[in-house]
Amino acid sequence: MGAQRRELEADDLARVMGAFTRASIRLPSAEKHAFTTLSVLHTLAGHGAMRVSALKVTEQITQPAITQLVSRLERGGLVERRPDPADGRAVLVEITAAGARIVQTRHQERVRRFTELAEALTEAERQAVSAALPALQRMADLMDNELTSADSVISEGYS
Repeated sequence: MGAQRRELEADDLARVMGAFTRASIRLPSAEKHAFTTLSVLHTLAGHGAMRVSALKVTEQITQPAITQLVSRLERGGLVERRPDPADGRAVLVEITAAGARIVQTRHQERVRRFTELAEALTEAERQAVSAALPALQRMADLMDNELTSADSVISEGYS
């Protein structure tokens, strides 16, 4: 019974987080861009400069698709390419100030909207959300570490 209950909780978590993620992605209206564009910008803002091969892994799209996307973002002044100091044959992609402004503007709008939504909750609900934040952050970190590990394996293949 205990294992079954954990599965139900995981199923509930997956369902709620999926709904929350979809709604959260759509929240900001100030900076409307394609999801893949925003995902790459957020990834670079959070992780720093990365190889295109690493972005392919984190963004879960094909090599031709990420190459085209990075080229489009570069033409738009949102990212730039520079040589990888660790390997002169490789190129790193990094977010520009313009790209970082998009990420920051979206974050500020999301904070504003979450503040409004939190005001609609009861005090007990706000406390429950607050109490859950460390565990949710830990889960996010674990997922991120899995992608970073996969990225390291990919990058080593290109060194």
